[in-house]
Formats: sequence, structure tokens, C-alpha cells
Amino acid sequence: MPIIQNTDKSFLGRGWSFPPVFLKASKELVMTVEEEDIRMSLEILLATEIGERFLQPLYGCNLDRFVFEAMDATTSTELRMTVKRAIDLFEPRIRLFAVKLDTALLTEGRVDIAIEYTIITTNTRHNLVYPFYMNEAHNKTA
Repeated sequence: MPIIQNTDKSFLGRGWSFPPVFLKASKELVMTVEEEDIRMSLEILLATEIGERFLQPLYGCNLDRFVFEAMDATTSTELRMTVKRAIDLFEPRIRLFAVKLDTALLTEGRVDIAIEYTIITTNTRHNLVYPFYMNEAHNKTA
């Protein structure tokens, strides 16, 4: 009896691309699906300040509070725990394995946040490297 493999992963989710993009010809919204939707959700979570979303005031990560901080052991631990806490609270589709900081580019003001995770329903490992700029604030627009 042959083993039938279901390659449909639509249960992983589907969401708007961010920033929203529309196709010119059909005027349709570009959507992200499956693993890409989870990756994009993680990036949005890390880039969002707590209180920024008025319908979900606790959603976000508050990484901006680490801008201009010295990257010592305390700051490093706080930064990793802040990311871990946000992911544990707001991304139930994954199991988080590790949050690591790569400070190789610290002299240029950048810390790479490496996130290792497994998508629970497919049991596949993934990673995301999120560049965080320690020495520059970013301009947010409404």
C-alpha cells in the first residue's frame, strides 16, 4: 500500500504581505502563506512596539528600549528574554528552541537576533535572523 503524502500546508496560515502590496493588473492584495506567513509574523512582532496596535495593546516586542544601550551581559539577557517572551505569547504556531545574539557587527551598531524554531504542525525546523540596529532610532509613520 503506497504512502500518500499530503503536501497541502494551508493550515499553517495565510496573511497580508507586509507592507501591503497590491498587484497592478488584478488589483489583488499579495498574500503570504504557510512558512512565509509565520516568518513574516515574527518579523512584524519584533518590529512592533507594545501599545502600537490599539486593538491588541499587549502585542509587540519593545525592542526600541534597547536602542543606545551598552551591550553588556545584562542588556544581552534582557534583549533575548524580551524576544522570547513576545514569541511565546503571540506566535502559537511555533516551538521556540533558541534566541541568540550575534554581536559581530556591534561596532557598526548592529546586533543580529537569531531565532531557531520548529513549526509545530509540520515538525520542521526554521531560523530567522532579525537585524537590530542599536545605535539608531527608526522613523515610524502612522
